[in-house]
Amino acid sequence: MSIILYIIFGALVGWIASIIMGRNAEQGAIGNIVVGIVGAFLGGWIMQAFGSSGVNGFNLRSFLVALLGAVVLLFLFNLFRRSTRHPAA
Repeated sequence: MSIILYIIFGALVGWIASIIMGRNAEQGAIGNIVVGIVGAFLGGWIMQAFGSSGVNGFNLRSFLVALLGAVVLLFLFNLFRRSTRHPAA
């Protein structure tokens, strides 16, 4: 895929993942793109760990793999953020 398609794919995946995880109001367009692209790599890695292929183009299967990775990424980010947040004194 070209870099433009990666950006569009990442933006779409990141946006849908942020809606699923309830973070849509907290992330901007750049955040959605980063979450989508990193999520695609993470989803591909997870799928390869289970013996399947990762993201391999602009299709529904790749979209679902990337969405899985983006949701896992946001879940882990929320866990990390929650554990490092200090209560108000």
